[in-house]
Amino acid sequence: MSRSFLSLSLVFSLLIPAVATHAADEPSGKPKQLVMISFDGAHDNALWQKSREMAARNGAHFTYFLSCTFLMNKAAKKAYQAPHQKPGRSNIGFAQSDEEIRERLGNIWHAHLEGHDISSHACGHFDGRQWSEADWSAEYATFHQTLKSAWKGVDLEEPNGWQDLVDHGIHGFRAPYLSATEGADMISAEKKAGFTYDASLVTKGPAMPVEEGGIIRFGLPLIPEGPRDRPIIGMDYNLFVRHSKGEEDKVDSKEFEDRAYAAFSRAFEHQYSGDRIPLQLGFHFVEMNGGAYWRALDRLVSDVCHRQDVACVSYSEAIPLIRARGKLQTTPASGL
Repeated sequence: MSRSFLSLSLVFSLLIPAVATHAADEPSGKPKQLVMISFDGAHDNALWQKSREMAARNGAHFTYFLSCTFLMNKAAKKAYQAPHQKPGRSNIGFAQSDEEIRERLGNIWHAHLEGHDISSHACGHFDGRQWSEADWSAEYATFHQTLKSAWKGVDLEEPNGWQDLVDHGIHGFRAPYLSATEGADMISAEKKAGFTYDASLVTKGPAMPVEEGGIIRFGLPLIPEGPRDRPIIGMDYNLFVRHSKGEEDKVDSKEFEDRAYAAFSRAFEHQYSGDRIPLQLGFHFVEMNGGAYWRALDRLVSDVCHRQDVACVSYSEAIPLIRARGKLQTTPASGL
């Protein structure tokens, strides 16, 4: 692990006391506005450090949905087989070197120490819409085992507490492509794997989570965006497809940033001045359209997370706050 990376990690660790521990709601009785920012994939080490620094600056905690193939080197790649796929296949690739994995492991561990949520995005980013409970369970088991042996696999001594994190500290899951959202098989497998929440749904707008079959289910909301206020999932990739048809366009990056920030800010203000339903926004470890959506995120976090009656929290931190408000509905899971 590089000396510069260790130095940055020390800086972030020293900033931990400045990160607020968001507990009780406001004395006035009006609940804090919760904001939950998450990242899918969690692979690019430069963006690990960029996101951690953004959080430390603004007293925020994020949720990282990690894809486990980014902890697999060439030897591990050959052994990986997702359900109904050939061995060594992944829709998002694998780590390029052991050194890359070493740095990524350092980022994951320090993010955990800083209070962020480390959660699962499965491994090879396959669409599990047709998967059975056994298929999901197999992919979850691969994720778990990959993390269990990750440090040893690249000849590093793992830090004390790593095994406890892997066995007991990874509470959430988001399905690749937000697929299998209605699948009882996925929910049942999640419960057996020890997950307590799922963040794979899409909702018509910001919505409270629902407890289904023992799993608390969150959804990324549709939010108004653009000159005609057309609804769009509050996620960078969806904006990327709308703004530039999924083709990289750096020339219009500032315009895309301003549009994204306006959409994020309006969605926040609507809840902040209204019912204060938690706002969830999703991102990837890819700076699409010249980093437009990460810059919009940075602007939003810098604007709202310092407010006394706002809590920018991880999913795990949000759950007890929502429970305390009596806003968590429970419904039976179909087929369970």
